[in-house]
Amino acid sequence: MTPTNCADQAFLKERILAIRDAIDLLGGKWKISILRNLSSGTMRFKDLQEAIAGISPKILTRELQDLEQNLMITRTVNKTKPITVSYAITDHAWESEAVIKALLEFGLKHRSKIIKK
Repeated sequence: MTPTNCADQAFLKERILAIRDAIDLLGGKWKISILRNLSSGTMRFKDLQEAIAGISPKILTRELQDLEQNLMITRTVNKTKPITVSYAITDHAWESEAVIKALLEFGLKHRSKIIKK
């Protein structure tokens, strides 16, 4: 392998890993729905669960933890009685907006093409 090929392979590997990271971050059934709901403002756990049809508390908890770990949302324990927890989208998450819009556009075109078959 020539030095140029090694550099090209390393560059390609880095790009593929970055794409995998993005897919892992936004992939799955619920993450984009959670982010979409939080894009309109801070929400409590219960409000998120009610807004996202079909998501169980266990799954919502897991998805929120993953999004928080990846710096996409913040979690705030409110000093209320009973104690409530609120979630908000981060500036880092706003950077994914263009990706989500691109996925939407592709998804609409893809669905249209497949349905016409």
